[in-house]
Amino acid sequence: MKRFLNYFTTFEKLLWCASVLMITVSFIFFDRSNYLTFAASLIGVTSLIFLAKGNPAGQIMMIIFSLFYGWISFSYAYYGEIFTYLGMTLPMAVMTLVSWLRHPYEGRKSEVEVSTLDKRKKIIMVIMTVVVTAVFYFILKFFNTANLIPSTISVTTSFIAAYLTFCRSPYYALAYACNDIVLIVLWVMASVNEPKYISVVVCFIAFLFNDLYGFFNWNNMKRRQTVNTEIKK
Repeated sequence: MKRFLNYFTTFEKLLWCASVLMITVSFIFFDRSNYLTFAASLIGVTSLIFLAKGNPAGQIMMIIFSLFYGWISFSYAYYGEIFTYLGMTLPMAVMTLVSWLRHPYEGRKSEVEVSTLDKRKKIIMVIMTVVVTAVFYFILKFFNTANLIPSTISVTTSFIAAYLTFCRSPYYALAYACNDIVLIVLWVMASVNEPKYISVVVCFIAFLFNDLYGFFNWNNMKRRQTVNTEIKK
């Protein structure tokens, strides 16, 4: 237990505790009934602190979160979120887990080797993003998805984030931060009719802060790994 606690910095512990406190307080004040949402929020925010350290365990928790969040989205007919998380984020999380386990930094399974996004990968990302966005727009329109445009934007940002995570790029966290903002808007709209969804809004606000920290920490990881590699040369 001591080794596990020492794995995280003081700031990371405070960030996680503050996120859990935000989620718990919002659940008590605005929900008190949907324990699935509460559990999903706690799993999600915990996964982000592991992802911020490049730990594959975060991907396992993200897979679980995707299953929970898909059901929550179904309750408000946010089919875009259902298709996004169950049809895209979840499979990508599985693929990313495999990728991260295959590319440990110096053989350590607790930290992935940070990669650089080359020109070829950038071109693939742009092409696939356009295709995925177009396909999902018509799928969501067919199912009369609530708030179609924001839902489509959520698909776009989610795909970019998932792709960058698979590629082990620090920019995955910025893409997820953009997605968090879109989701905050989506669930604010939902909470106008159902105040209980305010707890989901708070959840994604907590996610936003964690993803911003993830970008900061991954850049530190990249610098440290680069320096270590140059020293060994």
